[in-house]
Amino acid sequence: MIKELVPSTLIRIGFLTTIVLFLNSCDVLSQATDILGQTGNPTNQEINLGLKQALEVGTSSSSERLSMQDGYFGNLAIKILFPAEAQKVERTMRNLGLNSLADNVILSINRAAENAAMEAKPIFISAIKDMSIADASKILLGKDKEAATQYFKRVTSNQLHDKFKPIIVSSLSKVGATKYWGDVITRYNQVPFVSKVNPDLQEYVTQKAMEGLFVEIAKEELKIRENVNARGSSLLQKVFGYADRNK
Repeated sequence: MIKELVPSTLIRIGFLTTIVLFLNSCDVLSQATDILGQTGNPTNQEINLGLKQALEVGTSSSSERLSMQDGYFGNLAIKILFPAEAQKVERTMRNLGLNSLADNVILSINRAAENAAMEAKPIFISAIKDMSIADASKILLGKDKEAATQYFKRVTSNQLHDKFKPIIVSSLSKVGATKYWGDVITRYNQVPFVSKVNPDLQEYVTQKAMEGLFVEIAKEELKIRENVNARGSSLLQKVFGYADRNK
């Protein structure tokens, strides 16, 4: 009786083994397909979508980060200082013991820039949506590691200026910068034998706020180009992996 069961038992064992091997081979095939899908050459549409996804994340992060308290003031790379033509004003104020007045000017103009920074986000999102497939491919595969940042400078600067300027003007007044600046210039122009100055603070802060924003965007662009861990989706891995192979 036992001898009769052995062949059938072996058949069942063989059948189960075949199923297991088949299922395992399916898993391997699936994994291989996924890997090939991530490492193969992306289509033009994938390049377009992948780059736009990366740029939307990068510009949004930059705008949000700079709009926080100390986004400009606490960032030495973009902190807004006295205008170049007014640095002698600052030195004079400090020599006269008016350090707090000079410090108040610097803090308040950076606060004004922080108030404006968040307004950049929808402008960048709109520019990203309007980006052509040809532009996306050129940005991704070009040799310039700041190609996307330069693109934004070219297509958004006028809009950013028009959006930032009234906010900066309002913010300068709101945070006291206009008053502090007026006090500084008045005190300076009262010093004997100095050449009177009065730079356009509103335009200066607007320009510096925009420059700082582009500096941060360039950092985000470089990060996703050079740091594999910054590519948070399979699409980004595929698109930027392809760019890496074509450097």
